This record gives sequence, C-alpha cells and structure tokens, in this order.
Amino acid sequence: MKKFTIYILSVIVIGFAGCKTKTTINQEEAGSVIIDYLKANPEYKTTHFKFGEIKFSSKSDKADLVKYKALAGKGLVSLTLKEANKKFLSSDSSFVYQITLTEQASPLVLKQDNDKATVKVVQYVLSDEKPVDFSQVNSSTAKVTVSLKKVNTDFAPFDKDAGENSNFITKTYKLKLSKDEGWKVQN
Repeated sequence: MKKFTIYILSVIVIGFAGCKTKTTINQEEAGSVIIDYLKANPEYKTTHFKFGEIKFSSKSDKADLVKYKALAGKGLVSLTLKEANKKFLSSDSSFVYQITLTEQASPLVLKQDNDKATVKVVQYVLSDEKPVDFSQVNSSTAKVTVSLKKVNTDFAPFDKDAGENSNFITKTYKLKLSKDEGWKVQN
C-alpha cells in the first residue's frame, strides 16, 4: 500500500512538472518572435503619390519630372507625353504627361484613388548589427527593444518628410506568454 501511494504521488508530481509551460525567454527566442511578427506586420513609412494627367513647367517642376522619369526607367510608372507647349526663345515651357502606375509598383502601393496613391517610401527591417535588448517584466510578459534599419524604396524621393537624421529607428514591443501559442507580440 505504501509503495502504491508513493507511486501515485510521483506520477502526480511528474504530471504537474510536465504540464508547466516555459515562462522564461532568452535573447534569441525574443528575436525570433519579433522576426515572425515583422513578417506578418511590416513596419513602413508612407506618402501620397500623385499620378494621372500632370502638367510640368520646365523651370519650376524640372526636379519633379526627373523623379517621375526615374520611376519610369525602373518600370514602376509609364509616362506618356500628351501635350508640349514650347515657348519660342523662352526657357519656361510646359509639358503635360499622362502618368500611370504599372503592375510592378503594386507591392509598394497600399491604397489607390483616381489621381493619388498611398505608397511605401521607407521599409524598416530588423538590424543585424544591434542585438535585441529585452527585459522580462514577470513570468508572462517581456519588453523587447529592437533596432530597425531604414530601407528606402523607389518612391523615397517623393517623401516630403525625408529628414535623414538617422538610418534606423528603435522600437519597443511587449511580448505576452500565451499557453496555447507561446510568446507573441501584444498589440
């Protein structure tokens, strides 16, 4: 009877020990949780991009026309000259172009209206150089701070707020331990 009781107690203790979920997280695990989260929910910066029928002045809009021609060279837009008003002996002529987004631009276009679109100008990816900093708040939550490096897209020249003060951002995510799914980023 004594052996049977010891056997039952040891099965119960082993059963409870086996059911205990892992409540600690290390730097490598925190990094992989953030990588998985960023694959599903990428970080990016956007701007409004005008297209359709646009008039360019050869003097004042020359820089903008160069930006559009660069996109056309990469196959993201198509430019069709509709009208050219060249003024005799004047340096200020005007050109009207029909600008159309191509299929190649679709991964960078988030929202599209008749004459403007919301496009990604910067994408942020996890930096390889700076390690993941984390602190475990308690047994089921942790705070993770990562460095995300800035990767400009082809639409970056159209960003009006292109302050190049740094080429990375730091972001803090809160991780929560779920019994079913393990460590996940809490929104």
